[in-house]
Amino acid sequence: MKYIVNGQSVEVPDRIVTVRHLLEHFGLSNKIVVVEVEHHIVDKDLYASYTLQEGVRIELVHFVGGG
Repeated sequence: MKYIVNGQSVEVPDRIVTVRHLLEHFGLSNKIVVVEVEHHIVDKDLYASYTLQEGVRIELVHFVGGG
């Protein structure tokens, strides 16, 4: 599957079809993340069921601590 993630074309295994799968793939499943798909924020409760279509634009914003 190909998606546009944070402005970059990304190819992932075909099994990556939901927001939850995508976050797990990028190692973000245990982090605080805001997910936007085609300019709409996806509610965290929908991550496991929100299906992604080929070529969709996704923005992943996660927070990094530090000083």
